[in-house]
Amino acid sequence: MTGLYELVWRVLHALLCLHRTLTYWLRVRFGTWNWIWRRCCRAASAAVLAPLGFTLRKPRAVGRNRRQHRHPRGGPGAAAAHPRLRWRADARSLEKLPVHMGLLITEEEQETSYSDIASLVVWCMAVGISYISVYDHQGIFKRNNSRLMDEILKQQQELLGLDCSKYSTEFANSNDKDEQVLNCQSAVKVLSPEDGKADIVRAAQEFCQLVAQQQKKSTDLDVHMLDSLLSSNGFPDPDVVLKFGPVESTLGFLPWQLRLTEIISLPSHLNIRYEDFFSALRQYAACEQRLGK
Repeated sequence: MTGLYELVWRVLHALLCLHRTLTYWLRVRFGTWNWIWRRCCRAASAAVLAPLGFTLRKPRAVGRNRRQHRHPRGGPGAAAAHPRLRWRADARSLEKLPVHMGLLITEEEQETSYSDIASLVVWCMAVGISYISVYDHQGIFKRNNSRLMDEILKQQQELLGLDCSKYSTEFANSNDKDEQVLNCQSAVKVLSPEDGKADIVRAAQEFCQLVAQQQKKSTDLDVHMLDSLLSSNGFPDPDVVLKFGPVESTLGFLPWQLRLTEIISLPSHLNIRYEDFFSALRQYAACEQRLGK
């Protein structure tokens, strides 16, 4: 068998040498026919190799599977691969974006999820909301403030990736009225029932001290004065509040600051989807547009 292979190899080698010799002789003897000869050789090669090409060609995908590999500009494939691009595009598509968003959780203690609240906070950062307040009437998140903040930082790394450095975050201490957060791109504050009404009491005490020091008159107390005293911590009034849970009440969440706030109710913050979050933003923008703001 080995001898047969060697014989075939020698015959093929001799034919190759003969082909080269004949080609060289024809090029020298019939130079004007060189172009015609090349065209004939190419046609002969194509005739020999074409069947092999059809045999090795990968079958084309048909039907729905064929479309799955197409990622048109702005399509689902691009959005899935780059969710940050989707968040930016969504933010630009809104007529108005809230400056301060409140997250009000009315659900029971056993139904609270730090990871879901952290996702909501990071989504707010990603679309460009500057101030975020997190409130639950049992004070769970405020008592475990460090745990929530760690989860937010973790979600920043997971959801924003390399872009997380663009979203500088300041975690404001709700007990410190002198802490300024205006220079921060995104500021997060965790609140509980001890805030809100207690802020009004502190504002009243501060005004009484100003009157006692003759820096203010008792007749100076009005809506604007109280606003300035309550806003000394740098946070503006909430533009919109997302209320999670079945309770039809704000449960003491910033009672004075909610006078002009749009409140949108959602069933639960558990396993919340980005689509539901953005739908609430669209609802807020549509309401503001109807009011002509």
